[in-house]
Amino acid sequence: MKNLLFVLVFLGMLSCDNTLTEKEKQEYTNKGNEISQATFKALSEKLTEQMKLGGPAQAIPFCNVAAIPITQQLSEEFDVTIKRTSDKLRNQENKPSARELEIINTYHNLISEEREITPIVEVDNNNNKHYYAPIMLKVNCLACHGKVEKFVSLKTDSIIKSLYPNDQAIGYSEEDLRGIWSIEFKK
Repeated sequence: MKNLLFVLVFLGMLSCDNTLTEKEKQEYTNKGNEISQATFKALSEKLTEQMKLGGPAQAIPFCNVAAIPITQQLSEEFDVTIKRTSDKLRNQENKPSARELEIINTYHNLISEEREITPIVEVDNNNNKHYYAPIMLKVNCLACHGKVEKFVSLKTDSIIKSLYPNDQAIGYSEEDLRGIWSIEFKK
């Protein structure tokens, strides 16, 4: 009986191993890259279309109601949970978890040290696999996330403030860290 209990405890410890092999890390990195790029493409195509139709005055309200549903749809398609989050939020529904905030701060520190930033893949205490990757601000994002009166017009700023009264996602420059992709793979 003691031996059986020891074996069960030992096997239980093995099944709770929260490490990934290098091969697994690469597989999750590749899949995370694929999912984040597909999500970015879907969001940016829709936003570009709205910008062409009516500039920021049309794109901002569209983003306000459509960005999260587009992300949720892709989460279902890929059978994962996709989230875009930041330390400077526009939409409070995208608030970072404690771990996501740690990742964002890690990326800020690496940038300040002029070190390379790459995706992070890890396993949490519940054996869930996570992919995190930086979102760097692109030039076409400056119309809604750049510095006011330099890239963001006062009219655009007032539209943003009317839809997002607690907006902090402004004042960026091209290639600034805007936030992160946070993808949780379902078991």
